[in-house]
Amino acid sequence: MERKLIAIDLDGTTLNADAQISAKTKTVLTQAREAGHIVSIVTGRPNRISANFYDELHLDGPMINFNGSLGHIPHQHWDDEYQYTFSKDVAFDLLAHRAELGINMIAAEGKNLFLAARDHPVEVGFFPTVLQSNEILNQKTLQQNPISLTVAVDRSHEDHLLSYLHHNFNDVVDAAPWGGPNAVVELGVKGVQKATGVEALAHHYQIDRKNIIAFGDEHNDAAMIDYAGWGVAMQNATAPIKALANDMTARDNDHDGLATYLQDYLKLAE
Repeated sequence: MERKLIAIDLDGTTLNADAQISAKTKTVLTQAREAGHIVSIVTGRPNRISANFYDELHLDGPMINFNGSLGHIPHQHWDDEYQYTFSKDVAFDLLAHRAELGINMIAAEGKNLFLAARDHPVEVGFFPTVLQSNEILNQKTLQQNPISLTVAVDRSHEDHLLSYLHHNFNDVVDAAPWGGPNAVVELGVKGVQKATGVEALAHHYQIDRKNIIAFGDEHNDAAMIDYAGWGVAMQNATAPIKALANDMTARDNDHDGLATYLQDYLKLAE
């Protein structure tokens, strides 16, 4: 079998509902690498909360974060490292209009950047419940252009925020609402998606597109699933992702769906 590039999403795909990697998943991904294939994490998560999974899987190649906007090798220098950023003026504008837009929290992130402003208590996964003094977002502290802005709003204001972003910054950023119970909108550089990162990985490893396998479950995986030679939707994936994919796992992310599928697809020993 030709060498494959296996691009894996984290949440809802490689991770179970407890945000953990099962023993079987670790074993199968290790077997895949020992068989000569490449395993790469391609996630919407920032690097600050995904490097632990990278280390847990003992990976040593590039990782893609922020839905394709950051490509890097954790803990070391990489000549081909890249990041896509947009003007910090977008953050300043949202800060100035946060009351009328119903913004409860806004976080600006980059590879080595985390700053946030919180006007009302809000429980949003991935973010500290208490901000340290050096983590407060304002015009003085944000000195560099961010890779990502994450904005939590009142549910009743979400459509208004999306409309505001479309009318004011449509040529600069893409705004993607999260799934789940919270009204959260994530901003990234216009046109940059997970497929951007997968393409960079394919170039780095000199892997043909037909030899890319991508696993995902949510809307932010769509471009990657479509770009890959073989896109696989998790059983727990959204209907649009299932419709876009070439195939679907027989099991969901809580029952080793990715591992079981790869074991069969790559003909790995059980």
